[in-house]
Amino acid sequence: MHPDFQTAYQSTPMADARNKVLRNTYGLLGLSMIPTVMGAIVGTHMSFAFLAGSPIMGMLLIMAVFYGLVFAIEKNRYSSMGVFLMLGFTFLMGVLLGPLLQFALKFSNGGQLIMTAGAATSVVFFVMAGIASTTKRDLSGLGNFLAVGVIVLMVAVVANLFLQMPAFQLMISAAFALISSLMILWQVKTVVDGGESSYISAALSIYISIYNLFTSLLQLLLAFGGNRD
Repeated sequence: MHPDFQTAYQSTPMADARNKVLRNTYGLLGLSMIPTVMGAIVGTHMSFAFLAGSPIMGMLLIMAVFYGLVFAIEKNRYSSMGVFLMLGFTFLMGVLLGPLLQFALKFSNGGQLIMTAGAATSVVFFVMAGIASTTKRDLSGLGNFLAVGVIVLMVAVVANLFLQMPAFQLMISAAFALISSLMILWQVKTVVDGGESSYISAALSIYISIYNLFTSLLQLLLAFGGNRD
């Protein structure tokens, strides 16, 4: 009886620590949506002509800023500076939604499709988070599959900058939606299992998956349900 009591005593602080990381992760994710929306509003009123003029250079610049901020956030993942950097990052990501939102609003039902994509993203997130929080299955192996999938998709994105094939772009969007959904499942499960000790890192990775899921779903909805009349 004594060993069992000792194990239970030791596991309680570990469970409390995991729950705290999970709660803080969800809290930071919710907070991050505020600067994202603010950035999106700013982005819809900006001109992105420089991206249209040189899409490859624009993409390289965006990627450099993106990975620079991600690196800075990870370097400060255990300090309050990481939270401020995260909020600045999400504001910028909201601004970068500008071209897609501007394109969507050219459709007569564009606003409705944006709301639909947002609602669908929320549903997928809650479903995947719910599964991750309740399943007893070991999903660690899923990480390797997702890593390979992300690399393949990034190569496809770069290739389509030169190919400019609409059908290929739709395939990429569908694949991103699937990978992003599974990524949310795996990332939340990692936190639940105690594999992530920084709620800032956890929130950052989940936020990126949510962002990719939303943009992918919106592109698919515009392609198949957009009304230009």
